[in-house]
Amino acid sequence: MTTAPTDQAQDQHEHEHQRVSVLLGTEDLTIEERPVPTADPGDVLVQVAAVGVCGSDVHYYRHGRIGDFVVDQPLVLGHELSGTIVAVGDGVDPARVGERVAVEPQRPCHRCAQCLAGRYNLCPNMRFYATPPVDGAFAGFVTIESEFAHTLPDSVSFEAGALLEPLSVGIAAVRKAGIVPGSSVLIAGAGPIGVICAQAARAFGASRIVVSDLVPERRERALTFGATEVVDPVAVDIARELPPFDAFIDASGAPRAVADGIRAVGPAGAAVLVGLGNSEMVLPVEHIQNLEVTVTGIFRYTGTWPVAIGLVASGQVDLDSLVTGRFGLDDVREALESDTDPASLKSVVYPNGVPAV
Repeated sequence: MTTAPTDQAQDQHEHEHQRVSVLLGTEDLTIEERPVPTADPGDVLVQVAAVGVCGSDVHYYRHGRIGDFVVDQPLVLGHELSGTIVAVGDGVDPARVGERVAVEPQRPCHRCAQCLAGRYNLCPNMRFYATPPVDGAFAGFVTIESEFAHTLPDSVSFEAGALLEPLSVGIAAVRKAGIVPGSSVLIAGAGPIGVICAQAARAFGASRIVVSDLVPERRERALTFGATEVVDPVAVDIARELPPFDAFIDASGAPRAVADGIRAVGPAGAAVLVGLGNSEMVLPVEHIQNLEVTVTGIFRYTGTWPVAIGLVASGQVDLDSLVTGRFGLDDVREALESDTDPASLKSVVYPNGVPAV
């Protein structure tokens, strides 16, 4: 392993072991001490600063699986992260040691048909952080391919750097939805992904951004994160009472929200399914056919980090204000269960200690 003769690299050598939060089974967490990984050729070693808690982490914690991905052995959760490069593998510029980075938490094979076509998110050989059996980032240190460690400007905090991952989901969604200046979009769900999609839609030029949610507090909060208006989907028949939308993004996973949202899309519009919901749903097929509505999903992202960094650094997207809870490694359980609080939006775990705010 090649390292630069810097204080950061030398400090790393003093850390032979790290503390790691490990999911042993459903709602069963423990802290383990493990060796610090070594950066392989082409990789960098990152000392983790901040890790956002994602709905998928919570799903694995509570249910032990998401579809075909099953937790059948100990798993380290966490895939939204930022940190500092403390060592590099062979073939990586030693000058990168000391860089603040946001980690794109995936390892595609770079050789399959999907990778070669530029769709590396669909790589069948993908190794994605915190997706069984690949460990994630509720740990002191992680390794990643150097090109997936994206340099953070000094103006972007470690917290915002970690949340570039869900912002990447939002960017992928609005791209699929075809959002351009002047577009109208309906977003179902005012949780973290919903409000991030609203911010992304605004940054891409949408002029009408309507967010629906059952919870009044969440609806009000959406107005501060890009929504031009909010609706209660129980009180309002969205498809009948609102003008048609150019696009619909579902960030709820609720079957009724998906069906109603598709019905609200106008001719030649698009519906993008982002939320984790039922594996099968009843869809308004006649509406889809007669209006030529494109219905698609998104699976992670490709090439979104440079755009995400630009949107945050320019102030077009605010990620720091999303953080409503900060937790140390010993408090991962509380971080994972914080979603039961309606006031909670985004919780962040700090494996190497919660910084003073």
